[in-house]
Amino acid sequence: MKGPSGLLAQRLLALLAAGVALFNFPLLKLALPEGAATPGPSAGPAATWLGWPPLALALFALWALLIVLLAVLMERGGGD
Repeated sequence: MKGPSGLLAQRLLALLAAGVALFNFPLLKLALPEGAATPGPSAGPAATWLGWPPLALALFALWALLIVLLAVLMERGGGD
């Protein structure tokens, strides 16, 4: 079984790097409300959208986007 071709491998590595960058804690902490990353009582009710916190929805959407991009890359192949 052969591995992915050159261009496909580069695209997969770029997708991996994007996923690691998007889901690392320092970047996610920028999206958290002030004081949300520290334990203790919150300052007030958190904003929600359809009962879900916006950060949770954004994380789910990014995760789904990464999966779709991975599927597109794997189905399309290397292109070279």
